[in-house]
Amino acid sequence: MPPTPRRRYRSADEDSARWDAVALRPGDVVVSSRSKHGTTWVQAVLLHLVHGPGPLPNRLPLLSPWVDHLVEPVERLAERLAAQGHRRVLKTHTPLDGVPLVPGVTYVVPARHPLDAAVSLFHQGSNLRRAAPAREDGAALPGPGRPPLGQWLARWVDDDPAPGEALDSLPGVALHLGDAWRRRHGPHDVALVHHADLLVDLPGSVRRLADRLGVETTDEQVGAVADVTSFTAMRGRADELAPDVGVLRDRRAFFRGGRSGDGRAAASPDVLARYAARMRALVPDDLRAWLHR
Repeated sequence: MPPTPRRRYRSADEDSARWDAVALRPGDVVVSSRSKHGTTWVQAVLLHLVHGPGPLPNRLPLLSPWVDHLVEPVERLAERLAAQGHRRVLKTHTPLDGVPLVPGVTYVVPARHPLDAAVSLFHQGSNLRRAAPAREDGAALPGPGRPPLGQWLARWVDDDPAPGEALDSLPGVALHLGDAWRRRHGPHDVALVHHADLLVDLPGSVRRLADRLGVETTDEQVGAVADVTSFTAMRGRADELAPDVGVLRDRRAFFRGGRSGDGRAAASPDVLARYAARMRALVPDDLRAWLHR
């Protein structure tokens, strides 16, 4: 059966067509999520399940690169990945309908309350080197001034761009999560991980991921991985773990808080009501209940 045609997603700093240069192999793990949904946290857990709780063999963004990102020539990235003889963990911010779906590959999709992710996205904006070249072609990241958080969040809730052209918008987040949600019982190995579970029960989340990947672990090993991937521990290892290839002002600031409830605290009652109405229209009831539990 021929492969299903993939949708191509492009933005100022990413292009899903770069996946054409990467040969996935059985055992690979692809972490697919939108910005600030727990991507780096899940990558760190998976990498330590593969390599153990000790120091990783390389910085996280080099060991587990963001394939779509335009900051590095894709040929060089593919060569580095091909040289990895161990089980590989790869990152993408592309929905699964834009990623090669290969038998034997596990696709892990971190999810988060969209309002919390939006607040984290707002704060990350001030931590980016927007005036510095960030792409291989020398283009700079766009950086217009932003309103205060409450106004920005209201605009984020109300904006209605084409989801495939604005993946960090609310419709874009809904597209990404909705696509993964529909695939979770399909022919490919798709697992969703809720950010709240990482916060409330990190050892349990480590255990569930180990089981999903078929990694044999003892309770002691699970505890050791949880210890080195707690939010506090990761913030202390920011130079090793932050997904920075020269675009962050402060790697520690990337791990700002990681809390649940920030979005609801920052939004007015009117904005929360509009958000609830939009989510009812954008995602199925079971996904909405799971995201907001």
